[in-house]
Amino acid sequence: MTLIDRASGFLPGSLVSGIPTIDIDGTPVHVIDDEDARGIIADAAEHVSTKPLAVVSVNLDHVHHFGRSQLAARHIDPDPVGEELEWLNLVDGAPIAKQVRRVSGVPCPKLSGSDLIVPVLGDADQHRLSVAVIGGMPEVTATLAGRFESDWPHLRFAGHWTPGRDELASPAASARIAAEMREAGVDIVLVCLGKPRQEKWIAEYGAATGAGVLLAFGAVVDFLAGRVSRAPSWVSDAGMEWAWRLMLEPKRLARRYLIEGPPAYLAVRRSAA
Repeated sequence: MTLIDRASGFLPGSLVSGIPTIDIDGTPVHVIDDEDARGIIADAAEHVSTKPLAVVSVNLDHVHHFGRSQLAARHIDPDPVGEELEWLNLVDGAPIAKQVRRVSGVPCPKLSGSDLIVPVLGDADQHRLSVAVIGGMPEVTATLAGRFESDWPHLRFAGHWTPGRDELASPAASARIAAEMREAGVDIVLVCLGKPRQEKWIAEYGAATGAGVLLAFGAVVDFLAGRVSRAPSWVSDAGMEWAWRLMLEPKRLARRYLIEGPPAYLAVRRSAA
């Protein structure tokens, strides 16, 4: 049995309306398992819903950037959600999974982008869909293309866009990228720009890409290209993947995990108390 019955309880044209949610500092986190998450992503990729599906990993970094209390503490107004899209907010990280279980009594698995991406691409390969990537370094494009060709031969790799910060800050440049993706006939876009940039880009330009699914999966582009090693399963199972990543990239991740992480953790523990 899965956590939800996807055959019932949904609004017409919606893929997520029947999924139970738990509030994590203002973000409705969907209580769902990997089988149902993959099924919803696969359905959305084939454009069976009325809106594109944005898939987000909710972890402490997400709470730091988008949590209601965290934004209020920094006197920042929340960004528009992007109502042209449906949002599937997945549990990512041990603190979120433990809080969901604490509040709901339901054991909810951690569904990080790095765990989901290979099976999701396998599903896309079976359905002969097209996938594009935005984010990462230009030098990994050839490696990505080779990985897609060897591991998912029936999947069409529609392109790799690597805009710099100036391009991402330019509405005209981002709109041009979205239009190029639409022209390429993309079904799934991996948006690997890091938080909060990737979620904001999806909210603003996701619908314009014409894709059925937009996956805000951060470092997945580097995992797929072999540029960054994933943590061993025993490290991830122990809830210590953050320490593994900090060890590999201390300069980039020290602030996220050691300064921004603790207040976000406290906000998670206070959620739905």
